[in-house]
Amino acid sequence: MHGNTRGADLTRLAQVKNHPDVVEFLSKADEYLGTLGYTEHGARHASLVAHIAHNILERLGYGSDTAELAAVAGYLHDVGNFLGREAHAQSAAIICYHVLRDLGFGPAEYAVIMGAIGNHDEQLGNALDPVSAALILADKSDVHRSRVRDPRTTAEDIHDRVNYAAERSFLNVDGAQHRMTLELTIDTTISGVMEYFEIFLSRMIMCRRAADFLGCTFQMEINRVKIF
Repeated sequence: MHGNTRGADLTRLAQVKNHPDVVEFLSKADEYLGTLGYTEHGARHASLVAHIAHNILERLGYGSDTAELAAVAGYLHDVGNFLGREAHAQSAAIICYHVLRDLGFGPAEYAVIMGAIGNHDEQLGNALDPVSAALILADKSDVHRSRVRDPRTTAEDIHDRVNYAAERSFLNVDGAQHRMTLELTIDTTISGVMEYFEIFLSRMIMCRRAADFLGCTFQMEINRVKIF
């Protein structure tokens, strides 16, 4: 879901993006993951997740303030990776605390943002509220070839291969029908559909649970074929 968002709703998101600590944390996080061979986790991924999370809640009828908190959580969710991949969600939540206070977020607001960030990873996380549910769905829906740093690695690395095969990913949110559909276009000459589920099944289960928390069903379509 890559639709436009109202600029007025994202004023504080712009402040978060431009905070010098956030700029440096996100840059270092992406650099560190690059050395480990992970896909892109920098400003592109952060911005996209922020906008998708915002749009999810907006299309489901949540207020602009709640959608804005989801956008901020979406942008900050991976900044903890420069401290290490393990428990990066919890690291990110903690190091964002002073940034949010510095920018004037109130305790009730940064508690929601920090809770969402700390629970976005499929190994330990769970949807706690609408903001955390939206972040989970936004983060896990970003599968795309633009995240692959070096296409030459696709033969050896299944994560790069699956991401590089994904020519399109779009989270379609139907607020009227209370339905979310992750629409993927995959080049099956690069990676088969089974490889996608081999590495992403736990993430899709997490998405289904997050959608359920928001009162929606979760579906997948791959190459225009409904999977579930």
